[in-house]
Amino acid sequence: MTRHNPRTSRARLGFAAGLVCAAGATWAGSISVHVTDAAGQPLADAAVYAEAPGTAASAKPGKKIEIEQKGRKFLPLVTVVQAGTNISFPNNDTVRHHVYSFSPAKTFDIKLYSGESNPILFDKPGTVVIGCNIHDQMVAYIHVVPTPYFAKTDANGNARLEVPAGRYAVKAWHYGQPANAAPAELAVAATDGDVPAALKLNAKAAN
Repeated sequence: MTRHNPRTSRARLGFAAGLVCAAGATWAGSISVHVTDAAGQPLADAAVYAEAPGTAASAKPGKKIEIEQKGRKFLPLVTVVQAGTNISFPNNDTVRHHVYSFSPAKTFDIKLYSGESNPILFDKPGTVVIGCNIHDQMVAYIHVVPTPYFAKTDANGNARLEVPAGRYAVKAWHYGQPANAAPAELAVAATDGDVPAALKLNAKAAN
């Protein structure tokens, strides 16, 4: 009669489970995005993001970032966030500011204040243009996306997205595009390696 060995059985079960997990694993990959303007010049501060078809995701509750006001400017000029993110607008100037937006993706109004502000929830994908009702030269852009896979291009027009393996629509948007212009889009299949993606926008690179 063959005796049952609990240790051997557990080892076999663990090995089998490991094989199942390995077979079902989704390996992470990356997408290296390069964004240029209509003349082929690299575009800095372009929002780039990858959307899996048929899916949309909001940020985890409590996600917060800041857009600072300093030197009568918004810093940074361009911010990319996942829908569901809270943004506060600390005023670190010696003068008061009145921050507002009339954009359909988010309309809000923070009247004259100094120091900290209450956070605003950006829960709808789209572009939000913000300004100061006192200092007209102050402007900034918030691009809200329905995915956790996003970045902003550097001075050379490059950005990298870390994504699970799968098929994605890679999109790019820049504040220099004509008003209401749609993001450029490219279908990409990400694997366990790095995949290049080049996108051209009808926008002018900043001098």
